[in-house]
Amino acid sequence: MSLFISPHIRRLIDLSLDEDQIGADFTSAAFFAESSNKAYFIAKSDLVVASLDIIPAVFHRVDPALHFEPLCKDGDVIKKGTILARAHGPTISLLRAERSALNFFQRACGIATKTHTFVKTLDNSSIRIADTRKTLPGYRELDKYAVSCGQGFNHRFALSGGIMLKDNHIAAAQGDVKKAIDKVKAIAPHTLKIEVEVERIEQIQPAIDAGAEIIMLDNMTTKDMHEASALIRKNNPRIIIEVSGNVTLDRLPELGTIDVDVISTGAITHSIEAADISMKFEK
Repeated sequence: MSLFISPHIRRLIDLSLDEDQIGADFTSAAFFAESSNKAYFIAKSDLVVASLDIIPAVFHRVDPALHFEPLCKDGDVIKKGTILARAHGPTISLLRAERSALNFFQRACGIATKTHTFVKTLDNSSIRIADTRKTLPGYRELDKYAVSCGQGFNHRFALSGGIMLKDNHIAAAQGDVKKAIDKVKAIAPHTLKIEVEVERIEQIQPAIDAGAEIIMLDNMTTKDMHEASALIRKNNPRIIIEVSGNVTLDRLPELGTIDVDVISTGAITHSIEAADISMKFEK
């Protein structure tokens, strides 16, 4: 697994470097204008590696004379104190690139680490942990890639990625799920799956009858989700069952006992702590 440095990610890199005004690092220029150095990246906490290739992408944008040597790969589970990579080149260029590279890399590793924790806590390989669209604006491509590095899965990337009928959509169809599904079928590509969000048991049968391909059980009690799952499996076992809302680490073992296919949570992208990683110069 490796990160594709897309045109969008390149624009993010340029934005970060512009924001940091790397050409005006007078502190480094006063001391290191003519020197070269060797550096290494060290994990200062346990973590899961994600988006390692963002570092050489930043380096190359700052100075093609910077060289990068990875010592691990995306998806690796790393212990505190592990050297993740080495680099060498003009000292001032290393310092100009350091903050932007680490900002990207630490966030990605933080997301991958949290996702991995959710997957291990769930401890049920038949259920997927999936992200949502609750990502940092502009960073969705990076955030969702980091989720996959942590053994999670991606929900739709954008509104265009699937038909999701939420409470507001159904209310706009006078509460008629079949009418809501028919309205979106009339304009949407046939390649998109139809997902219906339900909050109560009595909403499930109408969603099944109307042809929902995915049913999301939103903010239900565990007892109700067991009942809902049994009803869906009995009527149409091909329907994908998703759980969302109030998904916490403490609750995951309990959710893992329910016969569902996906547990989606925004917590693995919108409420994360950046991994503790530093770039150090060789002595």
